[in-house]
Amino acid sequence: MNWDWENAYDSIPLLLKGLLVTLELTVLGSVLAYVLGLVLALVRRSKVPVLSQAVYLFSELVRSTPLLIQVFVIFYLLWPLLDIKPSPFITGVLALGVHYATYTSEVYRAGIDAIPKGQWEAARALSLPPARVWTGVVLPQAVPRVLPALGNYTISMFKETPLLIGIGVLDVLNRAKEQGADTFRVIEPYTLAGLLFLAISYPSSILVRKLERRVGHL
Repeated sequence: MNWDWENAYDSIPLLLKGLLVTLELTVLGSVLAYVLGLVLALVRRSKVPVLSQAVYLFSELVRSTPLLIQVFVIFYLLWPLLDIKPSPFITGVLALGVHYATYTSEVYRAGIDAIPKGQWEAARALSLPPARVWTGVVLPQAVPRVLPALGNYTISMFKETPLLIGIGVLDVLNRAKEQGADTFRVIEPYTLAGLLFLAISYPSSILVRKLERRVGHL
C-alpha cells in the first residue's frame, strides 16, 4: 500500500485533537496517582491494622487485574450501581489514577523506608510532632528519591490511554482508528499516531533517566 500524503495531511487535525485528550488524561491521572499513592503508602504504614490490611488487599486486587477490566467495572457496573453518570473522560482519569496509585504507593513506601534510621531517631529526640516529622524530615528526603520511578509510571500511563476506547474516550490512537475507518486507509493515521507517541514518550524517557542519575548522586 502506497503512502497517501493527502490522507496523512487530513489526519493531522483529528490526531492532534486526540493527542490533547491523551495528554489531559495523563496529566490528571498522574496527579491523582501521585496523591492517592502517597495516601495509600501512609495508611499502609499506619498503626491501625484494619486500615493497613484493607489498603493492602485493595492494592493487591487492583494490581492483579487488568486496567481494561477495571475501566469496564467502574463505567458499566459501579456508576449505575451508585446511580451517577460521570463522563467517560472522568471515568478514564479515575481508572488510570487509581490503578497507578497502587503502584506509586509501593514506590513511596520504598522511598520512605530508605530514610536512614538516624533521621527518625533525631526527630524523636527533638520531640517533633508527627506532622512535622513527615513534612519537614521524611517526605522532603523520600520524594526526590522516587521521582524517576513516578516519571516512568507517567510514561506508562501515557501509552495505556488507548485502553479507554471501550468507554468511548477518543485518545490519539483511537482517533487514528476513527480516521482509518472513515477513509478505509489505516497506514497514514496509525503511523502518525505512533510517531506522536514516540515524539513524547522517548524524550520523556531520556529526561527520567537523567533525573535518575541525578537522584543517584544524592
